[in-house]
Formats: sequence, structure tokens, C-alpha cells
Amino acid sequence: MPERIQIFLIEDDADDIELLEVSLKDNNVQYKMDVVTEGDKVQEYLKNCERLPHIIVMDLNLIIKQIKANEEFRNFPLIVLTTSTAKEDIEYSCNMGADSFITKPTTIQGFNATVGTIVQLASN
Repeated sequence: MPERIQIFLIEDDADDIELLEVSLKDNNVQYKMDVVTEGDKVQEYLKNCERLPHIIVMDLNLIIKQIKANEEFRNFPLIVLTTSTAKEDIEYSCNMGADSFITKPTTIQGFNATVGTIVQLASN
């Protein structure tokens, strides 16, 4: 596992950002997280980031295709973290290249379990 996981989070909900940060800290994960809250800012981040992430975590509603189309990021693990449980959304995410699809937890315990998946995929 990297000494410090570099996470690129694409999320527009401030509460979900905070829950993920709390869960990462509760699980003693050493991390640096860059957050983009608007889908139209993803391309700018991808072009200008100084340090490549180990993993990309994103809300389904924000741009899988753009990330996977960028050759530099195509092979990075990508987790879709969303409120959706629709079969169509799961299939779409997998077809677009998502490595994992997780329905957004509503509790700290749920986010703690999500952190385990993030750490595992970032470590591969």
C-alpha cells in the first residue's frame, strides 16, 4: 500500500465529502484528497494535476466517460459512489469502466466499510 493514498474525489455533496474524510481518519488512513465538486471541472483537473491519484472516487452523476477517455487516467481504479441502486446505473458504470459500484452509505459505519474498498483498490 502506498504510504499515503492520493485520492481524487468527484463529489458535489459537502456532507458526503465530510463523511468520507471522517471515515478515512477514523480508519487511520494516511491520505491526500483532491476534490472537484463540479463535473465540468474534471477535465481541467486531469490536465493540470501535479500528482497522479492512486484512485478516483466519484458520484455516478458526474463523468465516468471523461475520465476513462483520458489516456493518463484510463487504468486508474475508479469507484462509483452514488445514491443510486438502479440496475441500469450499475450496468452503465461497469460498461464505462468503473472498477466498483457502491451505493452511498448514510452512516459513518457505512463510510468506514467504503474506506476499506478504497484502500484495497488504491493499493493494487
